[in-house]
Amino acid sequence: MKERLKELILEHAFRYSETPSFKLVHGGMSQFYFDCKRVTLDPEGQFLIGNLVFNEIRDIEIQAIGGLTLGADPIACAAAHTSWIERRPVQAFVVRKEPKGHGTRNPIEGKLAAGDRVVVVDDVVTTGGSTLKAIAACREAGLEVVKVVVLVDRQEMNGREAILKEAPLLTALVTRNEIMDLYHRRK
Repeated sequence: MKERLKELILEHAFRYSETPSFKLVHGGMSQFYFDCKRVTLDPEGQFLIGNLVFNEIRDIEIQAIGGLTLGADPIACAAAHTSWIERRPVQAFVVRKEPKGHGTRNPIEGKLAAGDRVVVVDDVVTTGGSTLKAIAACREAGLEVVKVVVLVDRQEMNGREAILKEAPLLTALVTRNEIMDLYHRRK
């Protein structure tokens, strides 16, 4: 499954340029870019991601999985769907970028309660900013973050290290180096 996921990422989400042409969220420029929603919103991608993420969390006692919208949403939902099929249901949740200004004004949506153990997910990690924002929101809601699972680790800007200062475990399904190796083998 992982090999097929790497193929999908290379084919649909990965972009490369000999010169830094892609502006990233943190403002820097890069030679490569991952538009992972082209994979996380794809039916085959969701199947693969759901199974791979569930395999990373299946032996951890947790109640829910989620992260900052929008990158985390399809990953969390795919993993929750797979958890139901595997008869080990885990709830999905969404961390809003800003609390909504009406209704309950919840910063986190989903069936959660203070004290729940959760896994935070994200599509791409560079600096770790989105993941760290999700971790902070979870903690403010009284949730215990026990692990982080990311689709792609860009392996730069110390994102992994920053996350590991705030979460005990971090797993990347795919790394930039793996995609670059596949890219160069295909050229």
